[in-house]
Amino acid sequence: MRSLLWFRGKDLRVADHAPLLEAARGELIPVFVLDPYFFAPERARKLPHRLQFLLESLQALRANLEHLGTRLVLATGKSVSVVPELAARFRVDRVLAHRWSEPFGQERDRRVAAALAVPFELFEGETLAAPGSLLTEGGTPFSVYTPFARAFRARVNVSSPLAAPVRLPPLPEEVAAAAPREELPTLESLGIARNPRLLPGGERAGRERLAAFLAGPLESYDTARERLDLEGTSRLSADLKFGTLSARTVYNATVNSSAREAAVEKFRAELLWREFTHHTLAQRPELLSQPFRPDFSGFPWRDDDASWHAWREGRTGFPIVDAAARQLLAEGFVHNRARMIAASFLTKQLLISYQRGEAHYLELLTDGDYAQNNAGWQWSAGCGCDAQPYFRIFNPTVQAKRYDPAREYVRRWLPELDTPGYPKPIVDHAQARVRFLQVAATHLRAARLRSGTTRPPR
Repeated sequence: MRSLLWFRGKDLRVADHAPLLEAARGELIPVFVLDPYFFAPERARKLPHRLQFLLESLQALRANLEHLGTRLVLATGKSVSVVPELAARFRVDRVLAHRWSEPFGQERDRRVAAALAVPFELFEGETLAAPGSLLTEGGTPFSVYTPFARAFRARVNVSSPLAAPVRLPPLPEEVAAAAPREELPTLESLGIARNPRLLPGGERAGRERLAAFLAGPLESYDTARERLDLEGTSRLSADLKFGTLSARTVYNATVNSSAREAAVEKFRAELLWREFTHHTLAQRPELLSQPFRPDFSGFPWRDDDASWHAWREGRTGFPIVDAAARQLLAEGFVHNRARMIAASFLTKQLLISYQRGEAHYLELLTDGDYAQNNAGWQWSAGCGCDAQPYFRIFNPTVQAKRYDPAREYVRRWLPELDTPGYPKPIVDHAQARVRFLQVAATHLRAARLRSGTTRPPR
């Protein structure tokens, strides 16, 4: 049995990789496609932080495969054409890969399957349970996190991760002779300046991060994870995004931890939130283009470019909001609490569409994940699945006092904070709050009348 194993950017590892172990039972041809959707220079420059982490992770994967006895075949072109062409040229018996939950990934796989003359076998691995496998008693997707998490804990048994192979079969001789010998593009060739502040990519780096988290921050995760001035989070989000660590590996790593049970359970709850967002998007692909709540369709967001640029660049005059903007630009990462504060400010204080913020974050986040990013932004705007109520509006000053009491976080990113050069607030919080509540109440009341419902909005 000759298998083409298609690595696809969410499984850049050799441990806990079911398709790899299955393919290694016979002749194995590992392939990664340098698709212009990500690797065309003009496209790559819009995703600088993700591309840096991806390239480092690909370099690590290639080295791991060579150490195990085989070679990663790199091919340039559109995946929907390249994979069927390679499968035919190398006369494989099947193509193996991990499943993606995003709608565009599902459509790509449909087109690839239609173009192949051999079976296309997809394995679960992006999530802990297959999207669509957890439904309500009525057979519908969950729309609220808590019952989803309750059902997950009751129904899903997360199995142990698979060990990495000790040895892999080399490329078949005729394949080794004919396979493309392309090199990975460099950041320089893509026109991207290397950012030394980003976390390093690769499976080993991910395992080191996991070990450091288990040995330190996990113990106080339930109490410290919200603090902006503390190193209280796992920083594993990019590893989960690119699959340098599997979700199953991270979930199971807490089993033998000596950390407090409350801390472990809180961390696992965050992994289940990730699970919830991926299941939700897989079953509701329209969420990438429209709000989950129909009554938010056509919401009268403001087109205010001056405020938009002030928010993007960290010049709103609200230190916690500006620090989040600067951290994103500099590190390709924003602490989750800061993300929520910044998103609430953009959508509610400034009345600018969550979709603009969502797109901006997706471009610059190293851990930019379609499912989680969309769910987070819709949650903050009040229009999403299990969203915070539209009338809950974060006060950025109160949030800063609570989660950055000594102002260490804001001072780290705003050296000009106490100087005359720091801008005055671009809005009055109290007035902006009243404005949003009035606009939202009017819009949602009209939406209820159009739909014939009388239930007040959540």
